[in-house]
Amino acid sequence: MRLGIIGLPQCGKTTLFNALTRGTQPTGAVTGKIEIHDAVVDVPDGRVDALTAMFKPRKKIYAKVNYADIAGLDGSAGKSGISGELLNKLAQMDGFILVVRAFENDQVVHPAGTVDPERDVLTMESEFILNDLIACEKKLERLADERRKGGGRDKGVIDREIALFNRLHETLEAEKPLRVLDLTADEEKTISGFGLLSRKPVLILVNLDETQPFPEIAYRQEHTQVDFIRAKIEMELAQMEPGDAEIFMSEYGIAELGLDRVIKLSYGLLGQISFFTAGEDECRAWTVRRDATAPEAAGAIHSDLQKGFIRAEVLAYDDLMALGSYAEAKAKGKLRLEGKEYPVKDGDILNIRFNVSK
Repeated sequence: MRLGIIGLPQCGKTTLFNALTRGTQPTGAVTGKIEIHDAVVDVPDGRVDALTAMFKPRKKIYAKVNYADIAGLDGSAGKSGISGELLNKLAQMDGFILVVRAFENDQVVHPAGTVDPERDVLTMESEFILNDLIACEKKLERLADERRKGGGRDKGVIDREIALFNRLHETLEAEKPLRVLDLTADEEKTISGFGLLSRKPVLILVNLDETQPFPEIAYRQEHTQVDFIRAKIEMELAQMEPGDAEIFMSEYGIAELGLDRVIKLSYGLLGQISFFTAGEDECRAWTVRRDATAPEAAGAIHSDLQKGFIRAEVLAYDDLMALGSYAEAKAKGKLRLEGKEYPVKDGDILNIRFNVSK
């Protein structure tokens, strides 16, 4: 699961990346070069901590999110298009965190000359829409040639693809991102290899200064979330020793780190949930897509578990915490067996029964 952090120059995206990853990448530099910095971050989850306190395992492992700080977008793709190298990097992402600037700073000039978060959102979105529009037009040309020449794939299949890409094209021409569309599983499979950027989910983070109130942001689209962050403070807190950070938060009345919220939001943005395995060896959060079946969850642990899946022993986290022990939950009938069609729920604790023949 990989999220690209994007934004116009001087918006604070590298500051956010440093805050999320406790990194020290230089901020404020505008080189015009394509640069990618990657880091893997634990997803904060108190349930992992509670399971660890109960089972006292040798290891505890949180779910992970991979963040990539992507430099190279500057709002000019509408004129020249997104370069091949940068386009390739962007297409590899599962979703995006779009940082837009709301803070004023005379020492840090906005590339557009003025601060306007909604304008910046539309500027970045228009780059992705244009990129996808060009891709759809090229695909439609190839499909028309294929249908005219014949001798290859079934014409019915080609016609369905033409109808799909015409639908995508119409949406893009209306200046709407492709993520507003509801597509079938087969349609998703058809377009999966195209890396269509406006199809990917987006978390918009409005970057504020230390005292700035939350502004009104009117932007609303499907599969898009809007939230606020004070990236500079969050970076400073992330780079402090834990004790110093607690004192700082107490003095300034900061109840919780905004970064924890951002990590959880970005995790949920991609439609992911966590299930757990718990025992003396380790307590661990595993990541699967929402509505994944029990065998798919087993496959997240190990391919052999999915291959030889028989049943899943399932216990809800809330039931375990309410009853105080695994044995008590079992005695009260809260532990149940589920088969191959069971959709795993967020917070399920699983024990997979399997058999792999030699």
